[in-house]
Amino acid sequence: MDWIANSLIFVATVAGMELFAYGMHRWVMHGPGWFLHASHHRARTGPFEWNDLYAAIFAVPSIVMLWLGVQGGWGGWATAIGAGIAAYGAIYFGFHDWIVHRRLPHRIVPKSAYFKRIVQAHRLHHVVESKHGTVSFGFLWAPPVERLKAQLRASGQGRLREPTLQD
Repeated sequence: MDWIANSLIFVATVAGMELFAYGMHRWVMHGPGWFLHASHHRARTGPFEWNDLYAAIFAVPSIVMLWLGVQGGWGGWATAIGAGIAAYGAIYFGFHDWIVHRRLPHRIVPKSAYFKRIVQAHRLHHVVESKHGTVSFGFLWAPPVERLKAQLRASGQGRLREPTLQD
């Protein structure tokens, strides 16, 4: 029976991570954490950018929960949370870094309406160079693209740039 509860905790953690990622992206990365995240809104000049430090920062709770669940005696629920955080990180890496930003070579072409919307929404997020005036802060869910385009036109706050191939 514990495996059912732990599976539900795992799935809830993955879903909850999207809400957490949205909040962190909108209010921390585009706020006081902009000093690291700004590198992600500029053309990358090498394999890494300062923004990559966020992956290491966000991995800490996953590692801690996995360790506490497996070695610390906290049990399956802690392991499920740690695994859910890690799974979200893997999904994020696959979609965001690999597919959208092409940090690893691939020939994947978005075909489903959902997949196209996620990729387009993230590209619209990157047409703004500054921390203000951006749209679409989540990654596994995005508003309709037309709504995002309207928000960009209406905001007038950010400096817009032409997307590059790596966007």
